[in-house]
Amino acid sequence: AWNLCEENRPLELVDKALGESYDQNEALRCIHIGLLCVQEAIVDRPTMSSVGLMLGSTSVTLPAPHPPAFYVGRRSRHEAISLSYSTEQSEDQTLNLMQSSSSNAVTITELQAR
Repeated sequence: AWNLCEENRPLELVDKALGESYDQNEALRCIHIGLLCVQEAIVDRPTMSSVGLMLGSTSVTLPAPHPPAFYVGRRSRHEAISLSYSTEQSEDQTLNLMQSSSSNAVTITELQAR
């Protein structure tokens, strides 16, 4: 969502099954509010009562959202690991690359079928 908004293509988030049967301004407002709710700094996030007010009134001006808390850019962690091995870096450099992708204690688990 963040990438599409940064690239000025937020309406690509809307389910294609809706066709043209939705209000684009309403969809844009909902996307914008959603991005406000996932900002990294908790103090920047709106309260639930503010969210209700923002959703219910188009006269409320919305602030510009900051990057979300778990935004890691275009490259996924898996791609970063693959890239490190394909460039034949040492294991220590690979570990540093993996650790530098996030400043929190979140881990990503990929399930693979047997």
